[in-house]
Amino acid sequence: MTLVVADSSPISYLALIDALHILPRLYTKVILPHAVLQELRHPHAPTPVQRWVAELPEWVEVREGKLLPLETMLGPGEAEAIALACELHAMVLLDERAGRSEAKRLGLQVAGTVGVLEKAAAERLLDLEDAFRRLQSTNFRIDPSYVRQALARDAARRNRPLSP
Repeated sequence: MTLVVADSSPISYLALIDALHILPRLYTKVILPHAVLQELRHPHAPTPVQRWVAELPEWVEVREGKLLPLETMLGPGEAEAIALACELHAMVLLDERAGRSEAKRLGLQVAGTVGVLEKAAAERLLDLEDAFRRLQSTNFRIDPSYVRQALARDAARRNRPLSP
């Protein structure tokens, strides 16, 4: 299992599709930077996110990261998540393109919401097709060809044909 530092986007989308339960089964501990916690506590955050943040589970640890001279296009949550991942030699969960690029440039292992869902499906923790259907009912943006590729990989792993 792996230590991960999470940005707000993967946590929010996993909350919206009722899939946060997969995180402790995939990762040893999930670290939330203080800035990410503040984003998740925003008064306009969706109700499932607010409920989860109000009672953080034991497998979540909140920490403050040292600031790194990162690309200015990053938000405070992304920047602190990357800084903490560097400090802890941890994987980072990020969805935003600029943050992912910066994390990879720094040599970090990166996964996003889709990668987490695909890993969970490989571990038989959830049905990927159903998870994608629920994810697509939110405002999550993803290229449909990427969804098809992920579902094809999942079908190959399970040795079953794709649904039409």
